Amino acid sequence: MIVLSPRAGRQVRELQQHYQTQNRIEAVRGLRTALATAWEQIAADPNADLPAPRPYPALARPDREWVKAGRYWIAYRTRPRVLIIAVFFETANIPDRM
Repeated sequence: MIVLSPRAGRQVRELQQHYQTQNRIEAVRGLRTALATAWEQIAADPNADLPAPRPYPALARPDREWVKAGRYWIAYRTRPRVLIIAVFFETANIPDRM
């Protein structure tokens, strides 16, 4: 089961709504696939990912890891439990959204 923080849940819902409004059903599927892929990668080795997205090294935080899945950057934490805390499309202006 994928566990999202309230913020990540809101980001996913906003992305899904955006895609549905534009009738982009494949984009909704791609987002869901990316979340599932990211969760599998995190579960396999929660410490094997990046400290920040490559284009945005300033987003590195000691309590946060990042994984790239599909066309999405996904941030997560491992303590006190594994939790996805942010989901962004790869070309989003991430620094202005965190």
